[in-house]
Amino acid sequence: MVLVALSVVIIVALFYSMARPAAVVPGRMQFAGELVYGFVRNGIARENIGSHDFQKFVPFLFSLFLFVLVNNFYGIIPVIQFPTMSHIGYPLAIAALAWLVYNGAGIAKKGFFGYLKHETVPPGMDWWILPLLVPLEFLSNIILRPITLTLRLFATMFAGHLLVILFSLGGEYLLLHSDPVLNKVAGGFSVILAIAISFLEILVMFLQAYVFTLLTSMYISEAIADEH
Repeated sequence: MVLVALSVVIIVALFYSMARPAAVVPGRMQFAGELVYGFVRNGIARENIGSHDFQKFVPFLFSLFLFVLVNNFYGIIPVIQFPTMSHIGYPLAIAALAWLVYNGAGIAKKGFFGYLKHETVPPGMDWWILPLLVPLEFLSNIILRPITLTLRLFATMFAGHLLVILFSLGGEYLLLHSDPVLNKVAGGFSVILAIAISFLEILVMFLQAYVFTLLTSMYISEAIADEH
């Protein structure tokens, strides 16, 4: 809980310091902030939602991306070394928030029953197959999406964190508490693997923040689309 609260302070302070100069020719900090904002705005929101409707969702998607990213990166900071998203309650909460946003956007545009039809009744289907398809579409589009969002982020962060712990503690035990030379060689190899996995985790942490935000933008796009 402390790390989650700290992540909000870090994000606000960092981007306040980046945005405060507002110079025509940006400095390094301002350039970095504009680069991240442009990545989410143009590469995720505009690309998936479309140029007509994307702008109003940019603040949410930008905040979502940064929140997941910072909380993931806790996993590579010495001493802390605990990615918040490896605790299932946090990805579940932000997945539920994303669920509310994209369903709310769809209902606001189409009305409750219009949106329900949009999500559960595939166009062009014969009437006799609808009793089979409608429950499946409802389950897939309404119920399972926040669950898959949660499990994808949680499982990846938890598994990576577990691997780092496994190889670190295993290497430490073999190096310091084992006598045979072969065990010490295995311990050294285990520590090297732990370091290698930590570097790989940096990429995985970024990709998971990107994928979570990308899928949320795609769900928003589908919810407000004129056609299924």
